[in-house]
Amino acid sequence: MQSVLTAALEAGVSTFLFDAPSATLAHDWSQLARFTAISVDGTAIKDLTSNKRMGQHRTISSGEELKALQAESIAEGITVLDMADWRIIPAENLVAAFQGSGSQLMPIVTSAADARVMLEALEAGTDGVVLQTDDAAQVREVVEWLQQKEAKDAKRLEFEAGTVMRLKPVGMGDRVCVDLASLLVPGEGLLVGSFARALFLVHSECSKSAYINSRPFRVNAGPVHAYVAAPGGRTAYLAELKSGSEVLVADAKGRQRVAIVGRVKVERRPLVLVEAETPDGEVHSLLLQNAETVRLAAARHTGISIEEFIRER
Repeated sequence: MQSVLTAALEAGVSTFLFDAPSATLAHDWSQLARFTAISVDGTAIKDLTSNKRMGQHRTISSGEELKALQAESIAEGITVLDMADWRIIPAENLVAAFQGSGSQLMPIVTSAADARVMLEALEAGTDGVVLQTDDAAQVREVVEWLQQKEAKDAKRLEFEAGTVMRLKPVGMGDRVCVDLASLLVPGEGLLVGSFARALFLVHSECSKSAYINSRPFRVNAGPVHAYVAAPGGRTAYLAELKSGSEVLVADAKGRQRVAIVGRVKVERRPLVLVEAETPDGEVHSLLLQNAETVRLAAARHTGISIEEFIRER
């Protein structure tokens, strides 16, 4: 226990949860280091110093018990959730159940691997985890992963909202349809533009419409001449993409990840010229098959950069 506490403090962990028998240990360690000590008191989570209630502690072992907890109206504050086997209740179900509840979900896990599953579930993840372990290495692994994640989040793209000034049909052109080897979620798409200085976020086909079924792996990106953002601050021409190419997927919050191209289709389609003005007064353009796929413009980016036929490669 002491080796775990030492490793956690050295790694920068600032909040510890103690059970009733460990209250004395919490008091002793508080004389040596500064941290927030909270405890389990029946079904209540309390601050050990002020005795103020901070949330609740609940134990569930089935999906039915999770539904019953939802029906009780989940209390605000912290909810420390102890599960006999979290694999019976998938992490995604937990995140969905607590979404919008006003409570910070903190499931108990026993390894760094399980902590990562919880913190990544449904992209949003749980609000945190309670790592219950006697292995100091598990603590260090969780902290290291969180630090890497924070560093990655700090590299979010900065978007500027653009005002669409003009939509003009311009005739037929060769449009590139990019099918990724990854599923995209609402808000995600590719960064595409006629000029590398400003790229538009072009949404995927993850939304179902009256005309087509949802295809959350597909982005009708733009004409063959357009740039698309690639990893490492680079751009590529849409015409250059092929199976195995890497592109940058981004969402409206600026979060980015790398995706692999599974297939590229080039089709002759009627195109629309979209012109959008950013707050600095500059006007940026992009040709699209359907202007409604543009959700946000434009992301500043420094680049190191159809007769009815279908060509796949």
